[in-house]
Amino acid sequence: MPASRTRPARDADERANLLGWYDLQRGIVRLKCSGLTDEDAQRVLLPSSPLMTVAGILSHLSWTEDLWFRECFLGERAQGRGFGPDLEDDAEFRVSGVPLARLLEEYEAACARSDAVIAAHDLDDTGSTAIHSVGEATLRWMVTHMLEETARHAGHLDLLREMLDGETGYY
Repeated sequence: MPASRTRPARDADERANLLGWYDLQRGIVRLKCSGLTDEDAQRVLLPSSPLMTVAGILSHLSWTEDLWFRECFLGERAQGRGFGPDLEDDAEFRVSGVPLARLLEEYEAACARSDAVIAAHDLDDTGSTAIHSVGEATLRWMVTHMLEETARHAGHLDLLREMLDGETGYY
């Protein structure tokens, strides 16, 4: 999916507004990854945070999509990096050697899975307690949380991208 950088209409209803801002942040994530080499995506720029790479953040965002919409909302076990028993802390950030193109494909797939869940449910529907104890959290709360999570990491990506090659902005 191409990087969308379109704001929702100023008179959009709640759902369109919420999902419009969420899609904008996802588009910024894609944009910040665009044109980078695998080497740059893996480059450690913050010695005190060696997992905070473009690749690591992108992998983490895929993980959070599946965590919140598959596990916390649907109550289904998610698969892939960062899921399963006996993982080290921050396992989803540990992507040394994984090509950026693969990480982007994983992100697209995770976003598509999340979008399908969101489209099929009302914002007032609540999560499942089958795996995580978030039963009283509504889909609205989860989408808002993921908008915040994605925006925060889009900001990290913005800074990392500027440090890598001077590229700035999202419009």
